[in-house]
Amino acid sequence: MDRVSRNIFSLMLGAMLIFLSSNSLAIEKLDSIVAVVEDDIILESELAVEVSAIVTKLRANGVQLPPEQVIFKQVLERLIIEKLQSQLAKKAGVNVTDEMVNSSLVTIAKQNGMSMEEFRGELKKEKMDFAAFKENVRKEIVINQLRNHEIGGRIKVSDQEVQHYLDTQLSAEEIKVKYFLGHILIAVPEGASAQAIQTEKVDAHKVIEQLRAGADFKKMAVSVSDDANALEGGELGWRTLNQIPTLFVDVVKKMNKGEISEPIRSPGGFHILKLLDSTGVEQHIITETHVRHILIKTNELINDEEAQKRLAIIEGRVVDGDDFAILAKANSDDPGSAVKGGDLGWVVPGLLVPPFEKAMSELAVNDISDPVQTQFGWHIIQVLERRSKDNSKEHELEQARDEIRQRKIEEETELWLRRLRDESYVDIRLGSLKDE
Repeated sequence: MDRVSRNIFSLMLGAMLIFLSSNSLAIEKLDSIVAVVEDDIILESELAVEVSAIVTKLRANGVQLPPEQVIFKQVLERLIIEKLQSQLAKKAGVNVTDEMVNSSLVTIAKQNGMSMEEFRGELKKEKMDFAAFKENVRKEIVINQLRNHEIGGRIKVSDQEVQHYLDTQLSAEEIKVKYFLGHILIAVPEGASAQAIQTEKVDAHKVIEQLRAGADFKKMAVSVSDDANALEGGELGWRTLNQIPTLFVDVVKKMNKGEISEPIRSPGGFHILKLLDSTGVEQHIITETHVRHILIKTNELINDEEAQKRLAIIEGRVVDGDDFAILAKANSDDPGSAVKGGDLGWVVPGLLVPPFEKAMSELAVNDISDPVQTQFGWHIIQVLERRSKDNSKEHELEQARDEIRQRKIEEETELWLRRLRDESYVDIRLGSLKDE
């Protein structure tokens, strides 16, 4: 449950309060059945507790209460939907471990600025039972996993959708961004032949290759640019998109700092741009790690102790000077990387399983870890290189893709829940709340 927020926390707090108010919404706590939902039931006492939570939340937010009948009907409908989802999750074999629940509780506590001990104290101060709160968290995780199972796999987001989203959603913010550009022009004479144009195009690509290989942009501009600002190192200065030639706008919007563009054709020739800097654009810098490992899997013949012992011996041989890659090819149980000497290539944060990534991040370059356990077995890890990368564009694309996906999931979930409700057996026993 990685999207738990303060609002969910508050709702769960409210849901656990016992409704003792003497107002007209108080009902006698009788364990009579108010609804049958497939093979489960909803008790009147359950309904009373949930109504109290909703009333408390509405009043806290200064919302005028609707008629009593409306509140009870809406709350009962929510409980029915929750029951149906819980039943479907059980049939689908959704399994939530205590470790997952405890991890979510830690997340909730952190999001509310508390340690677990402080969080327990807050629950106690609110006269809430920790075990009951924990069970509510478990139910929330179950429902989230069910929805991922039933809906998530069907949701697809195309690259075209992402690009359209960015083009339309970011337009209002673009005017705030300023770009510092470098510019080189490889001019094409007016009326030039097709062969002459092709020659200039080849020259432009040669300049780009040199720049991408590390050649100094300013020096290159002074040397080869046919533009009027060549003697200023090709710098166009700080400009907003409105001040950049229209021909450049779509290219510049997609560039990362330090990036060299492909040649941009105009009647005057071929333009080469470099994004020297920008303001108003949030950079997303990540650390990539070049890493390799040796894996020993456990089985009927090799237990945890034996796996660790084998890796300790291999680690000792590496320290004594043996080649890690040769040992990986001979000993690693990871066939994909073993043939490459254990090399996993350059990896980005979040790509590998948490125990492996944690151990990797704590290593200095060329250091080797002690044996590390993951769900795949036991590993020793060596970090070969690290580098920082501006991942802003990729991050922006992933954010856009995630936002589109979440929007689609919300739309599909609404339809799915309505279909689930319509196709299920529900018998409301509380006469005043029966469906019309």
